[in-house]
Amino acid sequence: MELFTPDFGLVFWMFIAFIVLFFVLAKWGWPVIIKMMDQRAGTIDQGVEDARKAKEQLDNARAEAQKYVKEAQARQAEMLREAAKMKSDIIEEARAEAKKAAQKEMDAARQAIDQARKEAELQFRSEVGRFSVDIAEKMVRAQLSNDKAQTELVNKLLDEIEKN
Repeated sequence: MELFTPDFGLVFWMFIAFIVLFFVLAKWGWPVIIKMMDQRAGTIDQGVEDARKAKEQLDNARAEAQKYVKEAQARQAEMLREAAKMKSDIIEEARAEAKKAAQKEMDAARQAIDQARKEAELQFRSEVGRFSVDIAEKMVRAQLSNDKAQTELVNKLLDEIEKN
């Protein structure tokens, strides 16, 4: 049974060793351990604080990025509106210029047609006049084929000249 019950001397020396070890640890060990634990706790707290700040910065950066995206989208929409307006203005201007050019062409065509009509009219009058003279000449020759008709015509013309 001695194995299960320790001697008083053994217990005494174990108690003394424990007290010495406790005082040595209390004097030099525990302060170092506590100091290291406090530093570790400070490092962890600083890490948590840094993580919180980083999360705030990330949230701010996301909000700012969203703002920039919205501004870019607004600018893009404005540019598209301006481009559409410019497109419609250019198309309208081109239509107006085409209309002016078509009007000039129409006016030039009208003038050309009028000029051609006048020339045709003059040519027609000249042709009609020539035909009239030819017809009159042939009629006068036919009527003046005898001497009596010629004499009557000459007398008639002289009477008209005298009246005028």
